[in-house]
Amino acid sequence: MRLPSSIFVSVSLFTAETTAALYLSSTYRSAGDQIWQGLTLLFTLVPSVLVQLTLTFIHRDLSRDRPLVLLLHILQLGPIVRCLEAFCIYGSVGRVEEPYVSITRKKQMPRGGQSEEVERQVGQAEGKLFTHRAAFARTSVIQAFLGSAPQLTLQLYICVLQQGVSIGQGTLMVISLLSIVYGALRCNILAIKIKYDDYEVDVRPMAYLCIFLWRSFEIATRVVVLVLFSSVLQLWVLPVVLLNFLVFFLYPWILFWQSHSPFPENIEKTLTRVGTTIVLCLLTFLYAGINMFCWSAVQVKLNDPDLINKSQNWYRMAVYYMLRFVENASLLLLWYINKTDFYKFFCAPLLVLQLLVAYAFAIFFMLVFYQFCHPCRRLFSSSMTRGFWNCSSLLCLMCNSASPPNRPMGKSPRPAASTESANDGGHDTASDTTDDMPNETSYDMLNDTIYENAVETGNNISGGTNGDINHSTPCNAQSITTV
Repeated sequence: MRLPSSIFVSVSLFTAETTAALYLSSTYRSAGDQIWQGLTLLFTLVPSVLVQLTLTFIHRDLSRDRPLVLLLHILQLGPIVRCLEAFCIYGSVGRVEEPYVSITRKKQMPRGGQSEEVERQVGQAEGKLFTHRAAFARTSVIQAFLGSAPQLTLQLYICVLQQGVSIGQGTLMVISLLSIVYGALRCNILAIKIKYDDYEVDVRPMAYLCIFLWRSFEIATRVVVLVLFSSVLQLWVLPVVLLNFLVFFLYPWILFWQSHSPFPENIEKTLTRVGTTIVLCLLTFLYAGINMFCWSAVQVKLNDPDLINKSQNWYRMAVYYMLRFVENASLLLLWYINKTDFYKFFCAPLLVLQLLVAYAFAIFFMLVFYQFCHPCRRLFSSSMTRGFWNCSSLLCLMCNSASPPNRPMGKSPRPAASTESANDGGHDTASDTTDDMPNETSYDMLNDTIYENAVETGNNISGGTNGDINHSTPCNAQSITTV
C-alpha cells in the first residue's frame, strides 16, 4: 500500500497558504489598507469553506453520528483531521486482520495488442485510504483555482501598484503558485483515472515533471498577463474576466440543453432537485475557474452519468490554446500601447516576447506529455499529432474557401467528356478515401467536414467553362488544383 503522500502535500499547501494569508492580512491592517486586507481574507476563507463542505460531502459525515468531526470542520480544521486519520489508517494496516475484503478487476496496459485483466484484493483500510485520496484530490483543485489563483493575481497586482514586494507578499505568492500548479497536476491525474477507470494506471516521474513544467509556464504566464493588463486598464479587466468566466460557465449548460437529456438525478440520493442544481452550478463554477487560468483536463459533461466527458477531444484543446494565445497577445499589445511611466525601467518588448515564449514552452511540454509520457497513450483512438493536423487542415480549408479562387481566363473550354470524366473521378476518389479512413469517434465529424467541403469545391470548379481538375490525396484532405 502506498504512503498517502499526496494527502500530506495537499494539507501542507493548504495550511501554509492560509497561515501566510492571515499574516499578510494583519500587515495590511497595520498599514491601514483595509481593501487589500478584506480581499486577502476573502480569497482565503471562501475556498476554505468550500474545502470543508467537499470533505464533509464526500465522506458523508452528515448521515453519520460524528459531531466532533463536524465541529472541527466548522472551525476550518477539517483537512488536518482528515490527514491525521489517513495516516492512522495507513499505520494500522497489517496489524489487525481484515474481516472481509473486496475484489477489484483492472486491465493492464495492452502489450502486443492484448490486455490482461488482473484481480486484486482490497481490504477495508485500503478502501478508506482510496476515499481519502479521492477527496483530497478534489479539494486540491478547489483550493487551487478558487483560492490560490485569485490570491496570486491579487498579490501580484498589489506589488505592481506599490512598486515593491515585501517578504509576506513574496512568500504568499510562491506558496499560491505552487498550490495552483499542484492543483492543476492533480486535475490531470484525476482526469486520467476517471477516463481510464478500467485500467491499472501507473504515472511515471517523467510524466509528473512534464505536467509540472507545462502547468507552471501556462499559469504563471496567464497571471502575469492579467496583472499587466489590469494595471493600465482597470476598467476593462472586469469585462474581460467576466466574459471568460461566463463563456466557460455556460458552455456545459448549453451542451446539456442541446442534448435534450433528462435532468441528472443520480448524483446523490439524499439531494433534492434544488440541491442537485446547486451542486451542478458549483461544478460548472469550478470548471470556469480552472479554464480562466489554464486548460481543464477534466471536461464537464452534464448529460453523462459521471458528469465527465471521457473522450479525448484534441480539436477542442487545439482551439482553446490557439484562442488563449491570441487573447494573451492582444492583452499584452493593449498593455504595451497604454503602459505608464512605471514600466520605463523595464524593456517592454523583451517582456512581451518572454511571456509569449513562456506560453509557447507550456504548449511544448503539453505536447511532449501527451505524445511520449501519457500513461495511457496506447489507448488513444487517434494520435495527438493527427488530431492537431486535422484541426489545422480544417482551418486551412476554411481560409481557402473564404478567399475567391484565381481562375485563368482566355483558355478554350475542355471537351464535355473530359469534364464529366474528371467529375466522376472526383466522386470516386472522395468515396474511396472516406471508406479507407479508420473509424475514430473523435474525428468522424471533422474528417467528414473536410472531405465534403473538398468534394463540393471540386464539383463547383469542374462545372465552370474553364474547369478542369487534378486530384491528389494527401493524409487528411484532398488537394484540388485548378489548371
